[in-house]
Formats: sequence, structure tokens, C-alpha cells
Amino acid sequence: MDVTNKSKKPLLVPLPGGKRLFLQPGKTGQITPKALEHPPVAKLLESGDLESAQGAHSPSARAGGKASGSAGGSAAPKGGSGAARQSGDR
Repeated sequence: MDVTNKSKKPLLVPLPGGKRLFLQPGKTGQITPKALEHPPVAKLLESGDLESAQGAHSPSARAGGKASGSAGGSAAPKGGSGAARQSGDR
């Protein structure tokens, strides 16, 4: 579910599970439908600072939103052999 920051200031949207969504003015981020029912999110929706937009799946429009605690956009596996990073005189 897409939500858009309609205010002229950055928003910190508290989500269920202790997560937060940071939205710059005019930017769009994604949250779950369950999160729309969360009281702090519902309060922002009622005040008009946050707007729910259904069906908007444009990746470029979501560039300003970043959920903390979630996996990043990196497809590379964590860890690794460490062979590529060597330091010191060898």
C-alpha cells in the first residue's frame, strides 16, 4: 500500500512492530494494509499530512521513503569468504 507525504516537512511515520517510515515532502513510501489501521498512521491520514494511494507502483515515486529495520535494496548475500578483502604487507 502506497502512502504519500502531503505536508511541507519530512515525516516520521511510526509503524506497528516498532518500525518507522521516513518520508520527505511529496515522496511516497510503502506500508502494509495492517499498518494503515495503526492509530498513529490513522491520525496522520485524518490530519491530511499523509495520503493513502492505492495502485501506484512507480519505483521512481517511492525514492524518498525508507523504512528503518527492513532489509536494504542490496541483493548481495551477507557475509562472504573475506578473500576479496586483505590488508597489510603480503
